[in-house]
Amino acid sequence: MKTEAKQPYLFNSISELHRELGLPSPLHPLVSLVDYSTIKTDTTDLKKGMIFNFYKVSYKKNFKGKIRYGQSYYDFDEGGLSFVSPNQLISAAGEEEADYGGYTLLFHPDFIRQHPLGKNIKNYGFFSYSVAEALYLSEKEKNVITGIFKNIEMELDSSIDHFSQDVMISQIELLLNYSKRFYSRQFITRKSGNNDLSLKLEELLSNYFDDEKTLVTGLPTVKQLSDELQVTPHYLSDMLRTLTGQNTQQHIHNKLIDKAREILSTTNLSIAEVAYRLGFEHPQSFNKIFKRKTKMSPVEFRQSFN
Repeated sequence: MKTEAKQPYLFNSISELHRELGLPSPLHPLVSLVDYSTIKTDTTDLKKGMIFNFYKVSYKKNFKGKIRYGQSYYDFDEGGLSFVSPNQLISAAGEEEADYGGYTLLFHPDFIRQHPLGKNIKNYGFFSYSVAEALYLSEKEKNVITGIFKNIEMELDSSIDHFSQDVMISQIELLLNYSKRFYSRQFITRKSGNNDLSLKLEELLSNYFDDEKTLVTGLPTVKQLSDELQVTPHYLSDMLRTLTGQNTQQHIHNKLIDKAREILSTTNLSIAEVAYRLGFEHPQSFNKIFKRKTKMSPVEFRQSFN
């Protein structure tokens, strides 16, 4: 008899999570800062899977154990800053002991909805990164981040007034902007590993176009490539943008145009045949991309060789 898979715990409010963790009610219903050392309840069941209906920014230090993202595990021994957006499934490896200190900041989308951050938060791509793509901080960076957490904690401990929400949102925005800066630094300091990833991407793209996989699969997508490279789409694009100034989609188009030029200049295939060979369902779409990238139509490019 098959055992039904246990459904992940769904937390619609920060108060629900506080109750489950055995913590006092949050000082504000839509935002909370939790010190991990204050959690004394057994969270074994929660490690099997949780979904939050709010944002979570966690700084973990002295972590002993592993976090699972998808089918892979990641060792957090060095500590790190990670980001979870609403409706993401997170879980920990069942047999590992999560022993760490630090803070987790929780804030509901309603808290920032009427503020510009409510619209702009989608621009912080690291909320879509996997746990394996956590941000590691230098000592100076740790001091900056923990300082912002302390400011939020102090504001939560103060009496709520007309300025409380604006002040806390400005601190959250400051935290996210510093995180964006520190991620850019991390992409650069890990340049060797990221260059390897960039080279693997180029190799994958070459295989797609040189082996004519596009005839069967169509144009490769950012999702397909990131899955093969075992990173998240946002992480791959942000890393490439830092290193090369172009995101993953632009790399796909660059490789596409290089291959199109090669075929147009060395074969007598019709423009439609070239388009289909490169994975386009409609030649018009190929024509549009080619002209946008080269300032010439495929026909004009071919004629330039005669």
